[in-house]
Amino acid sequence: MSEKDQELKDQEVAETAEQKDLEQESVTDELAELTEKIDEMDDQLLRARAEIANITNRNRNERELLQRYRSQDLAKKLLPAIDNLERAMATDVSDEQGINLKKGVEMTLASLQQALKEEGIEEIAAEGETFDPNFHQGVQTVEASEDAPANTIVQVLQKGYKLHDRVLRPSMVIVAQ
Repeated sequence: MSEKDQELKDQEVAETAEQKDLEQESVTDELAELTEKIDEMDDQLLRARAEIANITNRNRNERELLQRYRSQDLAKKLLPAIDNLERAMATDVSDEQGINLKKGVEMTLASLQQALKEEGIEEIAAEGETFDPNFHQGVQTVEASEDAPANTIVQVLQKGYKLHDRVLRPSMVIVAQ
């Protein structure tokens, strides 16, 4: 082999090595890009899963709230009727027909009160309690005494009701000051 042939062979080997280095560099760059894309896709997948979990939780909470307070509107509409039935019960009757009518009103009132109780609606305790503006609406004040210390409810003018922890209607009360 001549010197020239050796030179050409060395040059070919150098070019082949250089070409292999370029190919390897290209593959390494492509591998790095693909790895970066996979990492981005994994991140997007995790975020999408978290978002789906958040939406599911939010939906469940909203459904539970709707279920818990579903009878709120109906109860607000029934409260005036219950007040009227209670006023009817407070009247005095003397004849037998009036007594029988009052007995029917009493049974109707008891039935309504039981239905409200089953739905989680309860009367707000008021008379003799400490005034709480979250549950009571003070419409009048009287002088405080030994029997009724300051900030105590002396009389209930209209009963208040709550559904679980929500006030449907505050109690209208007279407060000692």
